Amino acid sequence: MIRAHGHTPGGHDDWAAHALDRVASAGHRSGGARRAVIESLAAQTCCRSAQEIFDQLRADGRRVGIASVYRVLDLLVSLGLVQRLDLGGGGARYEPALPGGEHHHHLVCVDCGEVQPFEDPGLERALEGTARGSDFSVVAHDVVLRGRCPDCRAA
Repeated sequence: MIRAHGHTPGGHDDWAAHALDRVASAGHRSGGARRAVIESLAAQTCCRSAQEIFDQLRADGRRVGIASVYRVLDLLVSLGLVQRLDLGGGGARYEPALPGGEHHHHLVCVDCGEVQPFEDPGLERALEGTARGSDFSVVAHDVVLRGRCPDCRAA
């Protein structure tokens, strides 16, 4: 059974502290745009585009440029702190890569582009079994299911 993903704020708060430590230990300052983007990512429940992150920061009164948001996201991806997802539609989305490996997968509406997170323990067990039975050393996975959301089906 696929169930909607429940947001775990503690895990994301821990991620923010972890991310700020990693950025500092990599020799980067953690003020300004870096801190703003990390705090924004920590508060989200699912992946967002760079534009959505930028828009939220501006709505919150943060003075951050869109180019800075992209640079910070690129840095966080390179440090393994953020996962970059291509869910279709021509743009990437970003979400924290939690230190304990906790994660969710995504349902994407092919009509309106809505993205919803989901978890499925049975799917995780199947993926782990496939990894064990392969000749690959699997380090990560992501699953994207595409379909029509309730609103688009009703229209």
